[in-house]
Amino acid sequence: MSINVAFIGLGVMGFPMAGHLTKAGYKVTVYNRTIEKALQWAEQYPGSVAKTPALAASGADFVFICVGNDDDLRAVTLGNDGVLSTMAAGAALVDHTTTSADVAKEVAAAAKLNEVQFMDAPVSGGQAGAENGVLTIMCGGDEALFNRAQPVMAAYARFSQLLGPVGAGQLCKMVNQICIAGVVQGLAEGLHFARSAGLDGEKVMDTIAKGAAGSWQMENRHKTMWAGEYDFGFAVDWMRKDLGIALSEARNNGAALPVTALVDQFYADVQAMGGNRHDTSSLLSRLERNRDK
Repeated sequence: MSINVAFIGLGVMGFPMAGHLTKAGYKVTVYNRTIEKALQWAEQYPGSVAKTPALAASGADFVFICVGNDDDLRAVTLGNDGVLSTMAAGAALVDHTTTSADVAKEVAAAAKLNEVQFMDAPVSGGQAGAENGVLTIMCGGDEALFNRAQPVMAAYARFSQLLGPVGAGQLCKMVNQICIAGVVQGLAEGLHFARSAGLDGEKVMDTIAKGAAGSWQMENRHKTMWAGEYDFGFAVDWMRKDLGIALSEARNNGAALPVTALVDQFYADVQAMGGNRHDTSSLLSRLERNRDK
């Protein structure tokens, strides 16, 4: 029996993720707020385009969502043309957006009233991970739903983990972003120090990457950072949105996040420099802004 899938949101992540579903043999209908992007997707992949989230979700066994923030998620799920207005009882709603845990619970409650199963499932791996189909997915929800959805999500993920009930996936994504923020700032300071000391940055990174200092960020970003190039994935604007969610949650649960709060302000400095759409490694640009003055 064929499985019908709807995919809502065709940004830098959703566009290739929906494409991988077609390659895996699923019948896919997409919706994007900007119709031109959906039509562009349909030129590359064998799927259908819907004019509203509700039309995309009608008759779907799975509805996947990857939009921008809490309000975007509410709009495409709870709005008059939202997916919950047409999803059938027993269908599965999986949200890949990075949101607050609170909105995940809000949408889950609305889904339950419609006898729709819901799972929050934010992703990590960036644009390259989405394009190569090797994302990591952090899930919150019912184990039976996770087991049902995991083989479908495998079209674009190399690893999925159920962390607990609804909201747990979003909380795990907050941990992910907290860890990334500190690592990127440390890498930026290391490169800044190396340049200030007159060292060969490439040789330094090749050396220390083989020891305890090594990280994904170092391996994948040090060359472009050294070159002052910051157009390689997840934007500063989106990182600040994610860190804001984590800091808000920390105020509620009592966690102390001093480094995260500081790095969030460093990203605000990058925004003030015009780097809103630069990738997250652009923390180095803040440190080096006065070098040539």
